[in-house]
Amino acid sequence: MPNPYITPELSFRFHYFAMRKMHLAMRANALAIFPGGFGTLDEMFELLTLQQTQEAPPAPIVLFGESYWRRIINFEALVEEGVIAVSDLSLFEFVETAEDGWASLKRRGLRAHGVSSAS
Repeated sequence: MPNPYITPELSFRFHYFAMRKMHLAMRANALAIFPGGFGTLDEMFELLTLQQTQEAPPAPIVLFGESYWRRIINFEALVEEGVIAVSDLSLFEFVETAEDGWASLKRRGLRAHGVSSAS
């Protein structure tokens, strides 16, 4: 079943999971990530990797709930171990509220149809 909060005309049904991920990566103007499980982590790391390797155009990414994300992923340890660059930490920003998220998305260059970064 589709998420009950989704706009019906934006609800897509994909037979193959890989196609869903490809369409997400191709069409996302921004990504707002909320605490979740394996699927959330998979999609988050997919888009972070595509941006890190410059295989996808830049799109702002915000992670809602900093304490959650810092508890489950030690981003600084990834830098310390040399498996990501310190600059990779700028691919996303932590936010707490919808207002903070919207401000971050605009500040970080949100480009959506009919929405200017000044809105």
